[in-house]
Amino acid sequence: YGIILGALNDGFRSDVVRATEHLYRTDPAADRGACLWGIVLMEEGRLDEAEEVLRGYMSKHGEDGVVLTNLAKVYSKRGKSQLAEETLWHALELDPNQDNGMGWYEVIHRERGGEIASLDALRRVAALPSSWRAQLWLARNELKSRQLSQALTLYRDALVHAGNPKPWDLLMQMSGDLGNTGHLIEILELVPPCYEVGLHGLQVGNNLLKTYIDLGQLDAAQVLLDQLYSQNRPDWREHLSFWDTEIAKARVAVANKLDTDPPKIGMMYGRGPVWLNPESPATELFPAKVPDAVKVCFVMGTCEIPTNSRRMTQTLSDTPGRLSRAIPLFLAEQVEFASSATSQTLVPWISEPRGAFALCGGPWEDAEVCGYAREGNDKSDYIVTSHLRPVSEPWSVETRLIRAIDGKCLGQLSAAFTVKDPADAIQGLARDLLRLLAGEAQVGLTALPPEYKVPGGARFPYYLLRLEQLLAVRCNSSDTNETVGLSGEREIIDGNIQQCLEVPDSVNARILLAQTLVSMKTKRPQILHEFKSKVLMMHQEFPLESVAQGVVQRLMDKAFN
Repeated sequence: YGIILGALNDGFRSDVVRATEHLYRTDPAADRGACLWGIVLMEEGRLDEAEEVLRGYMSKHGEDGVVLTNLAKVYSKRGKSQLAEETLWHALELDPNQDNGMGWYEVIHRERGGEIASLDALRRVAALPSSWRAQLWLARNELKSRQLSQALTLYRDALVHAGNPKPWDLLMQMSGDLGNTGHLIEILELVPPCYEVGLHGLQVGNNLLKTYIDLGQLDAAQVLLDQLYSQNRPDWREHLSFWDTEIAKARVAVANKLDTDPPKIGMMYGRGPVWLNPESPATELFPAKVPDAVKVCFVMGTCEIPTNSRRMTQTLSDTPGRLSRAIPLFLAEQVEFASSATSQTLVPWISEPRGAFALCGGPWEDAEVCGYAREGNDKSDYIVTSHLRPVSEPWSVETRLIRAIDGKCLGQLSAAFTVKDPADAIQGLARDLLRLLAGEAQVGLTALPPEYKVPGGARFPYYLLRLEQLLAVRCNSSDTNETVGLSGEREIIDGNIQQCLEVPDSVNARILLAQTLVSMKTKRPQILHEFKSKVLMMHQEFPLESVAQGVVQRLMDKAFN
């Protein structure tokens, strides 16, 4: 039925005549098949056959408002206007809420007597038992005339007559018209008590989400968004992702208004690759480091930002900010696996008033990062800083190797790349950095372990993105304060699953997914259940080598149980 209806709407009627007749003879919803076949016959000019089909349905099943409306159209095409109008009115008496029939009835009277006649016609339909659609149209007119109380009376009358559950198009038109005229509080008074996410879905949900956000009720918007996501509708994903971003933007805007005191910025410390915690069972899959291995610390979070403002503001993460963290994360894991050194990371983090990444507009001073690297128990021997310059393409990244004990810069490297194709440049930068460490820090170089496979080419930018997203999840999960720095959690999981499907033999990609799930469990455990069956099915259908398969399964069990 859907395919045929789409073909008719797109002007391919002659191509689906036989299919429509077949549907008429086989459709278990006999009224649907009869109406569609009658409409096609009517449009084909076969009026006698159309009338026979429609009358045949009613002789077998009884009168039906929609079928009678289509029969009235047959009479109208024959020029029998009075009979057509009488039949149409009887159709409305049987079903006053059929959109097509009521709209036609309103047009007949509008063409005959203008707006006054149109409103009188709608009032006649509204007076019929169980009518609710005409009330919506009358309420729209009252809103146009700025008569809110009369419109609300009509809406309440419509809701009473509609019964339960409420039709989705009732709630959609009511919320849409109220929203278009700026009556947002009234939407929340009338619609949420009637809204059922499984029934009314995204059509009504869009209007409610916009209302919540416009009124600043962001927690309510998030609850509704989570309910919509839980329906697991792939066709909704793009729309829901849009609302996810809108909620995040609104939270940032609120934070910038409320935060008047300077933020408290510190450093978050990490050991090893972002996806390989020293306590993780996944460490048994990779060669161990000697206890006195040289420690190389990667400090991230600087990016040239063209602005005249000196005011510190909070924003959503963008591509420059993400790459200012993702590139050092990638360099850190390359050093971890291709040398005798062990890697560490320092992440500038705003701890108060709420957790978020700090992004500095200028490069770190050598002495400053040396001070950070010498703090704590795991003091670093060398520091690597990276400063991103994203002003114009190609973008560039400048890297410095600094000796921690005296703050001496041992070498500088740079790489230019395009945002869409950074693989060769960034991977080349990693090789240059390894050679620099070998020459200046006497770090031994080793072959990359076979378990470590980085997606290359067009997939490489997405690998960088997933590294940075895991960092965001981990930092937000470890921060005890309210956070606004994390959004798009479902896209993060979806993207990691897609990456695992594209490189199914990459152990690190699989661990990256598993560790993302484990880290997300702290703050958003309810989201994980939406993905459990999908993740476990992927892991079973594309198994890794037996030992790696078991290790990753243990991580997934930790996430889902």
